[in-house]
Amino acid sequence: MTQSPSTPSAEAESQTCKIPIVKTHQDYQVFRISPEDRNRLAIVFDPKTADVSLTYCVEIFEAGGETPSHRHNAAVEMFYVLKGEGEAVCDGKTVPLHTGDSILIPNSGTHEVRNVGRDRLYMLCIMVPNEDFAELIRNGVPDQLDEEDLRVLSRQDMLVSC
Repeated sequence: MTQSPSTPSAEAESQTCKIPIVKTHQDYQVFRISPEDRNRLAIVFDPKTADVSLTYCVEIFEAGGETPSHRHNAAVEMFYVLKGEGEAVCDGKTVPLHTGDSILIPNSGTHEVRNVGRDRLYMLCIMVPNEDFAELIRNGVPDQLDEEDLRVLSRQDMLVSC
């Protein structure tokens, strides 16, 4: 059986490049899970936009902000500290978090994250699989990024004037 030149082979189809999804901070949708929360979540990618079971967001904690203690059945949650000082508690063990630190919360670990600094805490948060995290966020209260958030996310906060 020969293949006509216009019909791609299965191998060629599997090597076809898909167009990547590119977003900027202007594209992020921002929510508070509850109106009284002192942290906001800016969704970068989720199953709705990435067609993959993950949630990737920027979590912004006001001074004193924290997540409630919770656990996930199957998902692992990863954080990277973009800016600020915090701490994570997982199954009773507390670890400090500083700019540049990463932490992986295992599935079924009861955990919370707190801002212990005087300024905002900015963290990248990735949860795999999604486990309805994106839906929880989207069902919250719509919010927005402010000027300080935009300076941090665009890294303009790192510019030094001469």
